[in-house]
Amino acid sequence: MAKGRLVIGTKRYSSWSLRGWLAVRLAGLDVEEVVIPLAGGGGTTALKTISPNGMVPYLEHDGARLWESVAIAEYCAEQAPGLWPADRVARAHARSVAAEMHAGFRALRMAMPMNLGRSFPGQGRTPEALADIARIEAIWAECRAQHGGPFLFGAGFTLADAMYAPVVARFITWQPELSAGTHAYLEAVRAHPLVARWYAEAAAEPAAWLLDKYENPA
Repeated sequence: MAKGRLVIGTKRYSSWSLRGWLAVRLAGLDVEEVVIPLAGGGGTTALKTISPNGMVPYLEHDGARLWESVAIAEYCAEQAPGLWPADRVARAHARSVAAEMHAGFRALRMAMPMNLGRSFPGQGRTPEALADIARIEAIWAECRAQHGGPFLFGAGFTLADAMYAPVVARFITWQPELSAGTHAYLEAVRAHPLVARWYAEAAAEPAAWLLDKYENPA
């Protein structure tokens, strides 16, 4: 019997759900997965009675209740300490870049929403979004140069990679101009078995869950 549940939103669109789901799957937590179709714009009324903040992801596990992606990630790291780098200095770096992702890059999120089933090359390139992209590329380049890649902190996929996985998805969908090193990182993350599984499950979602605002952005 499962020890709890992970409530997430539509896999095609829900970037924050992807972060929480990756953390939970990387940690191997035994939880039931509950997918709530999102209405967009915070209008998913079903979540109001499930999640304390009315948002996803939301995790219940063995008596613990967590409703922020960073909190879920840290909880998962307590269950599986290898999800952060073993080295103290690298671990501090990983936590910092993960926290920067959690708190920032709003312009990118607004201009280039996550949609795993479409392609919008050349669109969404506002000056603010391009500034966010430049900062993200700098973070990725620094991490991979210091730790050898293919992921941000070496050969293993860590919680820092989980936090940036939806950005990878955005870049694949919106196709901004990116460096060769960034493209190599996109390929590594996209090929990770858990990311590939998320994409496959997103593709299998019902057509009734599609939202015009994300399928046909202005």
